[in-house]
Amino acid sequence: MMAPYASDPRATRGRLHPEEESAFRSPFQRDRDRIIHASAFRRLKHKTQVFIEHEGDYFRTRLTHSIEVAQVARTISGVLGLNTELTEAVALAHDLGHPPFGHTGEDALDALMAPYGGFDHNAQAIRIVTSLERHYADFDGLNLTWETLEGIAKHNGPVTGEIPYALADYVARHDLELHTHASAEAQVAALADDIAYSHHDLHDGLRAELFSTDELAELPILDGCFAEVDRLYPGLNYYRRRHEALRRFFGVLVEDVIGVARANLAEADPKSAREVRAAGRMMVRFTPGLWADLKVLREFLFHRMYRAPEVVVMRERVTGVIHDLFPLFMAHPEHLPKQWRKDVAEAQGEIALARIVADYIAGMTDRFALQEHARLTGSDILEKTNVAGAWSGD
Repeated sequence: MMAPYASDPRATRGRLHPEEESAFRSPFQRDRDRIIHASAFRRLKHKTQVFIEHEGDYFRTRLTHSIEVAQVARTISGVLGLNTELTEAVALAHDLGHPPFGHTGEDALDALMAPYGGFDHNAQAIRIVTSLERHYADFDGLNLTWETLEGIAKHNGPVTGEIPYALADYVARHDLELHTHASAEAQVAALADDIAYSHHDLHDGLRAELFSTDELAELPILDGCFAEVDRLYPGLNYYRRRHEALRRFFGVLVEDVIGVARANLAEADPKSAREVRAAGRMMVRFTPGLWADLKVLREFLFHRMYRAPEVVVMRERVTGVIHDLFPLFMAHPEHLPKQWRKDVAEAQGEIALARIVADYIAGMTDRFALQEHARLTGSDILEKTNVAGAWSGD
């Protein structure tokens, strides 16, 4: 039984291009399935989460991260009586717009695209699912429901100020009501993202030996998790001890979000998904105390992991890859694959060409970007650093 404020697939606002609905799957199930079968989703397998894709088989990639987010989101959504299928669709799609090399690649591409409207990975995800996936006979994109598109566009909250061009272009044709909050399902997906990366970045940082278990045991939230493990399992093996502590940390975050969401929804008492959007505030969030503790953890991760010397070296290398490829394709668009030539031929001016080049680069995996850079420039950045060997895992 779904709560009255859940998104009802029978009341969906539909798709931009009308289709006959499936006799066996709900509209949101079809959205989830289309996302899973999309080319952009498969490419997440070889896209950076924190560590460059080649640096170790055990580190999270954008694909494994997205799967973890979807798992967390389905759990929370089910407990709250929401539509788990819509929640999962938004969670699986939320990172489709990321370029190669994670936020480093996004920063580089945004700087290069500054004269042409900038680059934003959330807006790029909309561009992918509404235009760049070109497999269906009747339309470009995946023709997802309004609710799924809304969730992708504004799961982090209303989109205010200057709207990225990749999003503005679509909402001019299909209004996603960017000024309101998203559905409770999309809000759950956003918090599940925070939970997943807060947990797995600690795990990956330990595996990369960027910090120690003893250092984690002194941080907020984690100190209590380690203390509980030590009480229940004195003398536990080193690796099992840290796994058990991180497992409990994960549970603390999930339980906190569920508790806050239940209280907020009970207080607001929305009678429909539309009333959730009109509430003027996020229904799904952390308690202020836990959020403050998470900020301490993220500050630790920023200095010890995201800006660790080994990571900074590779950030500089891959930034150079993007900075080399973009002007090269702008000057020589004939280097783009054949299926992109029609778009290039129809491009009206430099801005249109730049956006095509950005689409192409953003769709690259880490390994393909490195291979194309080596092929087109004759420079192999992996020969310049031995960072990969230090993080190979076991």
